[in-house]
Amino acid sequence: MEHWKVEWVHDFSAEPVTIYSEVGDDGYETRKIQKFRDGRILKADEHHETGEIGLSEAPVGPIEEVAEQPEFHAFHISLSEFEELWERARWPQRNG
Repeated sequence: MEHWKVEWVHDFSAEPVTIYSEVGDDGYETRKIQKFRDGRILKADEHHETGEIGLSEAPVGPIEEVAEQPEFHAFHISLSEFEELWERARWPQRNG
């Protein structure tokens, strides 16, 4: 299991600026946290997904490949750092 922090440099107001992922040995996300410019911090797992936040449907690949993309700054974080933010994050609101 790996824990990632990915800072996304962009100008899209509705997209997250920081993405935290818990990645299983199979390369699939098991949990995700997204921080937005407006201060919202949302979380998702296999049971809590919406159109606003959800787990990747494909393996995410090695963190080195993500870090090579100029719009991303990606690095490993500790489980405790991930868990601390997970506790502060909110579940997404389901529409309808």
